[in-house]
Amino acid sequence: MTLNLKQKIIQEAKALGIDKIGFTSAQPFDYLKKSLQEQKDLGRTTGFEHENIDERVYPHLIFEQPKSIIAIALAYPSRLNQALNQDKEDRRGSFARASWGQDYHDILKDRMNKLIAYIKTQASTATFKPMVDTGELIDVAVAQRAGLGFIGKNGLLITEEFGSYVYLGEIITNIEFEPDTPIPDGCGDCIRCLRACPPKALLGDGRLDGKRCLSYQTQTKGYMPEEYRKKMTHVIYGCDICQMVCPYNQGKDFHLHQEMEPVPSHVQPSLKKMLTLSNKEFKQEFGYMSGSWRGKKPLQRNAIIALANYRDQSALPKLIEIMECDVRPVIRGTAAWAISQIQRDYNELIIECMQAQLEKEDDRETIEEMQKAIDVLKQKKKRG
Repeated sequence: MTLNLKQKIIQEAKALGIDKIGFTSAQPFDYLKKSLQEQKDLGRTTGFEHENIDERVYPHLIFEQPKSIIAIALAYPSRLNQALNQDKEDRRGSFARASWGQDYHDILKDRMNKLIAYIKTQASTATFKPMVDTGELIDVAVAQRAGLGFIGKNGLLITEEFGSYVYLGEIITNIEFEPDTPIPDGCGDCIRCLRACPPKALLGDGRLDGKRCLSYQTQTKGYMPEEYRKKMTHVIYGCDICQMVCPYNQGKDFHLHQEMEPVPSHVQPSLKKMLTLSNKEFKQEFGYMSGSWRGKKPLQRNAIIALANYRDQSALPKLIEIMECDVRPVIRGTAAWAISQIQRDYNELIIECMQAQLEKEDDRETIEEMQKAIDVLKQKKKRG
C-alpha cells in the first residue's frame, strides 16, 4: 500500500511544482550529535540554529511515533535575466540568490501544505509536521539521507540537476515509506570553495564556523567587525561565493517558479537610496523577500559599508548627514568609518565635523568607531 502511495505522492509532487522529492526513515541522526555539540562548544554556531541539539537529531522528540521523513527541493534562479548596469553616480548593492523573489519559507510551506493535503486524501489518519529552515531538523542531513543530493565541503546540499541552488524542506509523518538511497560524497579532492571563501569560514568537512561566514555577518544587528567589512564587498545580504565557484553549479540557472523571479531593482538596490528609506518604504520594497527578515537597520549598515568599498565619493555628503543626524548609534558610527575610507585626502572640515559629532556621542562602540575614523583621516595629512 505504501509503495503505491509513494509513487502517487511523487507524481503529485511533480504536479505541484516540487522539483525533487525523496523519502527516508525517521531514525535518529545521532551520528551528528558529537559534531553539533563540538561546534556549539567552540562558539561556531550563530544563534539562528534550533538550540536543543537532541531535538535536532531525534525526530521522536518533536513528533509522536515518526516513521518517515519526506524531503523536498525547489530550484531557484542563479542569474538575473535583466541585470542592471553599475552607475558610478548611483552605485548598487546586491542580495544573495537565495533571497531573490518571494520569501522561500512561504513558497516551500505552500508546496508542502498542498502535498500534505493530497496525502490526507489517500491516508486520512496520517499525521504530519512540515519544516523549512527554522525547524528542528537539519535540512541538508535529511535531504542527503533521502537521496536528493550530497553535502558539499561548503555545507550545502548539491543536487545532480540543480547544483546547490535549491531550497529545502521536510515533512515528518507517521506513514512508513520505503526509504530512498543516500547520495555519496561527490566533492573528491576539490577545494575550490575553501580557497574562495574570503573569511575562511569553511572547515573542509561540510562544516563551517558560522560566525565567520559572511552570510551571518550581513545579518547581525550591531557593528560588523572591521575584518569582514571589505570582504563583504557590495553584497548587502548573504553570500554566494562558495556556490559560484563550485563546479557542480557551473551553467546551472533555472527559472521554474514565478514566485522566485527577482525584481532587478530590488535585488540590486540603489545604495544611497537605501540609506534614507522609511520603515514603510522599506517594507513596500523589500518586505516580501527573505532578506528583509532582520529589518531595515542591518541592510542600511551594510549599504554604508558597500559604499565605502566602492570608494563612492558622491556618497560623502549623504554619509556626513547620516553621521550627524541618524538616531541610531550603529548607523552613525558605520557612516563615520565609511567617510574615513572614502575621503581620499586630508580634509580639515570633515575632521572638525566628525570631532564635533564625537563630542555628542555616549555609546562606547560608536565613540571608538568615530575616534578611529578621525585617526585615519588625520593620517592622510602625513601621507599627503
